[in-house]
Amino acid sequence: MTTDFDWPTGTWESGRTHERIQICIAGDWAPIRAFGPIMTRDPAAVYGDLLDPIQAADLKIFNLEIPFTRTRPFTVKSGTSFMADPRHVAALSISGVDAVTLANNHVWDCGLKGFDQTLETLSCRNIRWIGAGRNLAVAAAPLILGKKGRTIGILNFSEGEDLTAATAQTPGVTGWEPALMEAQVRDLRNRVDLVIVIAHCGIEYVPFPPPYVIEAFQGLADAGADLVVGHHPHVPQGLQFHKNTPLFYSLGNFVFFQPTDLLFRKLGFVLFADLDCQGIAALKMLPYQIHDQGLATLSSEGRMHDFFTAFKQVSRPLETPWGRDQAWQALTRYYGTHMMIPELTGILNTLNTDPPKGAAMLRNRLTTRQHSALLTDTLTGMTAGRPDTAPSRAETRYQDLVHTWMTRTVDS
Repeated sequence: MTTDFDWPTGTWESGRTHERIQICIAGDWAPIRAFGPIMTRDPAAVYGDLLDPIQAADLKIFNLEIPFTRTRPFTVKSGTSFMADPRHVAALSISGVDAVTLANNHVWDCGLKGFDQTLETLSCRNIRWIGAGRNLAVAAAPLILGKKGRTIGILNFSEGEDLTAATAQTPGVTGWEPALMEAQVRDLRNRVDLVIVIAHCGIEYVPFPPPYVIEAFQGLADAGADLVVGHHPHVPQGLQFHKNTPLFYSLGNFVFFQPTDLLFRKLGFVLFADLDCQGIAALKMLPYQIHDQGLATLSSEGRMHDFFTAFKQVSRPLETPWGRDQAWQALTRYYGTHMMIPELTGILNTLNTDPPKGAAMLRNRLTTRQHSALLTDTLTGMTAGRPDTAPSRAETRYQDLVHTWMTRTVDS
């Protein structure tokens, strides 16, 4: 599969002719900002020309990045809090979605009551869920879906931001539990035809996954997962094949509007995976752009070419340990140079103006892996004098990609 993946089209085809089922996996879904009123007026409109191919898939799985509830107040947390009117579930169900992942950093925005109302809303539409629950055993339990005599086992976990990870006695999301997920994969391997792990993790807005995410995804593949898919960074990230197992590190935003003109926050892709009696039979990426009125596929050859060229560029360093290390060095150097001091200054200012919010922001930087890993490795590089040493040619190239992902606008 590694050498046969067609980068210019984002596809892989086994050529086998057995009967198949198609699984559609999409990223963050939330009726927020500009998309909320659109979903109220016309639940189908926000999907644009993606609706037909999504509905045509046999099984659909989205990440529900919001609670369905009218319950306030919001919990005190590091980032923005969201809530959706339960009536917006019509825009979710019209896609034909079969299940949603809930292991993310927003489903707990309105606490346990909001979470319970979310499950009630989903149940009324016969939409199944995975990744959160009244305790860790419930949250981490696999979801098994069936179609045309085939069974697919789904596992879902996240980084448990803002201390929302479930424990044996307390509710929450499935937190950063790669060893538990690996054990679940090994157990599922003997009970289903295909094992898919979906993780909400990584660093927002950057083109490369951090080392701990790569290690976790590879471990899941070694345990027997057939496909590992990530979301949370709000931008597309690359594809790695680990012993022929595809690891998609971030799908980018889906039905998730951000008021920005930054290009890569406006791009994403839906992943279609075909399953036959021998396993994964085909892969297809369907890229799109997020507009003020909804989604639209990249219809012109030029824009499609640009997307897959950029996607291959951020995938290339993932092929080797040296490339992955150089990409991470580039990211930490860029963060230390351009981002760390403004971020920490903002947190300290918030501690003065809004102590609970500032405390939540600082706590999350210390307790969530995506923040602590980036901060620790950046500071380690600075103490070693790395900012004063010239980067390698590869690191310079990857720094340029980080800069592009962070700053390129839609019109540029």
